[in-house]
Order: sequence, then C-alpha cells, then structure tokens
Amino acid sequence: MKKGGFGLNLKLTVPASGQASFSKFLTQSGTFKEGNLLVNRDGVRIVSQSDVEEAPPIRPLDNQLNLADIDTIKVIGKGNGGIVQLVQHKWTNQFFALKEIQMNIEESMRRQIGQELKINQSAQCPYVVVCYQSFYANGVISIILEYMDGGSLEDLLNKVKTIPEPYLAAICKQVLKGLMYLHHEKHIIHRDLKPSNLLINHRGEVKITDFGVSAIMDTTSGQANTFIGTYTYMSPERIKGNNAGYNYKSDIWSLGLLLLKCATGQFPYTPPDQKEGWENIFQLMEAIVEKPPPTAPSDQFSPEFCSIITSCLQQNPRDRPSAKDLVRHPFINIYEDLHVDLSAYFSNAGSTLATI
Repeated sequence: MKKGGFGLNLKLTVPASGQASFSKFLTQSGTFKEGNLLVNRDGVRIVSQSDVEEAPPIRPLDNQLNLADIDTIKVIGKGNGGIVQLVQHKWTNQFFALKEIQMNIEESMRRQIGQELKINQSAQCPYVVVCYQSFYANGVISIILEYMDGGSLEDLLNKVKTIPEPYLAAICKQVLKGLMYLHHEKHIIHRDLKPSNLLINHRGEVKITDFGVSAIMDTTSGQANTFIGTYTYMSPERIKGNNAGYNYKSDIWSLGLLLLKCATGQFPYTPPDQKEGWENIFQLMEAIVEKPPPTAPSDQFSPEFCSIITSCLQQNPRDRPSAKDLVRHPFINIYEDLHVDLSAYFSNAGSTLATI
C-alpha cells in the first residue's frame, strides 16, 4: 500500500448518492492512497482526477481543508518554536496532528516559507509523515499532519533508556529509506534529524517529520533562539558555517549521533564535568568541531553496529556514505532473519500511545 501527501487544494463536495461510508474509504493506517482526496460529510473518498472533474458539485464547500472544520482534543507535543495538538475532523472523526509555529516573519520570507510548505505537502513516501494542509496567518504557521499515535523516538527513549540492536536496525532501515527519498528524489536536506523528529505508531512504522519546518526555522530571523537545541545533532561543517561542504551528508552525521544515543542511552558528547553538564552551547559546538568523533564501544556492541556508527560520524562529509549506501550496510541486514516486530516492541517496551 502506497501512502502519499496531497497538495493545497482538497476538493470538498457532498456526493449525490450519499452512500459513502467513512470506514470504507479510509485505509487501515489512517493515511491515504495516491490520488485526489474528496472530504465530505459522509467520509473520506479517494478518486481519480477524471472522477473529480465529473463529480456533480452539489453544494460545493470551501476548496481547502479549513481550520474551522477541526476540533482540538489536547496538546501532545512542544518544540521548534510551537506546539503540536491532537485534533479531530468534525465531519469524518478522523484524527490529525496540528502543528502551530509562532513566528515574526518578514514579508520577504513569506514566499520562501510557502515554497517550503509546498515541498512538505508534495512528499509521498511511507517513511515520511504526511502533510495534508498548511496555513499561514497573523505570524502563525499551522500544519495539518498525519497523526502518529506512538509519539516520537525521543518519547520511547525516555521510557526504555536504550534500544537493543535488532530493533535499532529495523528502525534505522526505515529512517534510511525516508532519507533516501528526501535526499535523492526530493533533493531535500532535513537539517534537524534527531529522535524527537522521528515519529512512531502502533503498527511499528517509523517516519521522518519536520523536514520542511527545519528549513523554515533555519531561514528566519528567529533561528538563533529556536534552533539552539538542534546544535547537539548538527554536523561539524554546519557548525563551522561551511556552506560549500554542507549537503545531504550533514543528515548522515545526525543519524550516527541519534543511533549512538539510542544504543547507549546517552548523548555521545559528554561534558568534562558530567554532573554539571555543558556550561554553554558554544562549549558543545567546540567539542563537535575539534574533538575526534565518538565511536561505539566495541565491547558492548556488534562489529556491524560499530562500523555503521564510524561510517556516519566522519569529520569530513565526503567520507560519509549516502543513505543509499547505508541501507545496504551489514548492520541493517544482519537481524532480518529474526523477523523483528517493531509493533510489539513499541507497545511492550512501554511506549504510551498518545490516545485521547
């Protein structure tokens, strides 16, 4: 089953037959197949372009999915300068995540932001969170996203502390497939890959989110304050401001750090005085740029895991493999015969589903 994102214009009509049922047209995963989307009082229907053109426009409604058509259930997350809420569509009872980002945006930035949101909505990949609709008004960007009921990988880590290698390999494979799509098909650098930007659900799916938001945050006047927490996973070339060497490989560095944190339960760069923590962000940035990259302890982990960490955490971005290379790495494949069940792991490991 292929899942996809959709453009800004969702055709909202009431069908003549009135026989459509919500459960009939929704896919099991809560996302939708390719094609245009008809949202009406009877449910959600997927049709071809010709069907849309031929559909009788009985009582045509607003041509966009309107914020007035959703009810807020509760706040389910905070970060990147805004909040994420669980919302429900009034007509269909379908759940979505609504991300709101507060910003003081100059007029000159609005076109660029619109382009980033359009890219976000054009993404059609099972390993990327679907963006259904976005709005900008009065300094607030509102984005309606696919609802991932397991929360983030960061939430999971807060409960389990460490993730065993077989499960981490299965997680990594999905993340790499998402990065392959972003890097090689959409030509997008995520810029902010970290555990809180990898979302999970009860089906064992792992999806990348916030790649469009990262670009927005990185190019607005508010980036210094809102981006401060991201420096922990930022590559050395980004910290040094080396635009010439700043490319898709910066996401590979971030992947290496997050894998190492998932395996060990600790962020790889430890401050000189672990009790006090880093004195300031500049001390951490200096460590990332000047010190040798972290490695996985060979006495605690498999040679394959140690190898993929070393491959990702190369100081020179040219020495890092691409996502396409890494998806064929032995670490990704050595546990496949175990038929790892991420769905059961996410539930049994204590990941509290973000239900009502």
